[in-house]
Amino acid sequence: MTTTATPPTRPSGPGRRANIAARTLRTDRWWFQPLITVIGLVVWVTYAVIRAATQKDYWVAAYHYLTPFASPCLSKSCIPEAAHFGRPLPEFPPVIPFAIITLAFLLCFRLTCYYYRKAYYRSFWQSPPACAVSEPHKKYSGETRFPLIVQNFHRYFFYIAILISLINTYDAVLAFHGKGGGFGFGLGNIILVGNVVCLWIYTLSCHSCRNITAGRLNHFSRHPVRHKLWMWVSVLNARHMMWAWITLGTLMLTDAYIGLVASGTLTDLRFVH
Repeated sequence: MTTTATPPTRPSGPGRRANIAARTLRTDRWWFQPLITVIGLVVWVTYAVIRAATQKDYWVAAYHYLTPFASPCLSKSCIPEAAHFGRPLPEFPPVIPFAIITLAFLLCFRLTCYYYRKAYYRSFWQSPPACAVSEPHKKYSGETRFPLIVQNFHRYFFYIAILISLINTYDAVLAFHGKGGGFGFGLGNIILVGNVVCLWIYTLSCHSCRNITAGRLNHFSRHPVRHKLWMWVSVLNARHMMWAWITLGTLMLTDAYIGLVASGTLTDLRFVH
């Protein structure tokens, strides 16, 4: 004699849901992706906080390598050669990052990013952790109250992120410096330039950038240039999640390499001077 599972009862009436006591009926490892996201973000944040707060091994004087975690270096605690825009701020205690101003804005830009919202909403807040999995929260007010209302300022953080990307580009150009002066080129330059390129792709693939290019146009045919820009940004936007993670990796790689060279643990592989 065969038996069949009794399907969940569905109360009558419009808008009513099935009365399912279980949090989910899924049998796959739906929890794996949120778990990996938590681990990845916690590891990166821990590394970034420790490195930025130590104020050590951030500058390679011989080749003018400056880690992005210390750029721009505006404190009087900075090595003068590393302060490309002067040192208008007073000396910082060791726990305060040299780039405290820009890092704060970059953090806001990443936190309000549409992809990162999805990432930490699902992984840290479990809102919801996966499709067809109920969330533990009883109430949801959306992004209408503090602190989530700050998410609506993402477009303004985007403008600041553009400025910071220009600063990182300037740092990468100045790093083409030979030991003793003149032009120089080494493995550190490849890493710095690669990081800057990835940062630009991530920043320009932002949803706010896509909206700025042609988001409010009603007739693309009347604005061919903006439509073309919108198409280019849309291609990048399709891989926005991928570039979000890639840039976390390139930032860590760039900082780690410069830190190892600055401490004398590694010797920069030089191709020219």
